[in-house]
Amino acid sequence: MFEQASAAASRNVIGDWVVRGGIAFFFISAGVEKFSPHWVKLFQEIGAGQWFRYFAGVVEILGGLLVLIPWTVTAGLALLACTMGSAALILIFVIGRPADSFISLPLFIALTLYGWNRRNRHA
Repeated sequence: MFEQASAAASRNVIGDWVVRGGIAFFFISAGVEKFSPHWVKLFQEIGAGQWFRYFAGVVEILGGLLVLIPWTVTAGLALLACTMGSAALILIFVIGRPADSFISLPLFIALTLYGWNRRNRHA
């Protein structure tokens, strides 16, 4: 009797879709934005060339799409978490502006915690 209550409470399908939809929308939008000239200066500071800006955009779009597909959610979350962790490290160590990682670092932590929680919940 108690096992059923805890199993039902641990899985909220609608809430999961809402969170995943928000993650997907955010990262698909951010990925599309990487193709705008607004990001040219930042990626010049990184020094890897503008191809890296396009690559980052494609990775963010791909990660957002993977989060929407039920059997690829974990891969999408892992891809996006690695992307945000890398972005934080680049801002801190390559560009030398740790304060600018105030978005990418919390996103890395949130994506990692959400993926870990979802993995334990659906196991």
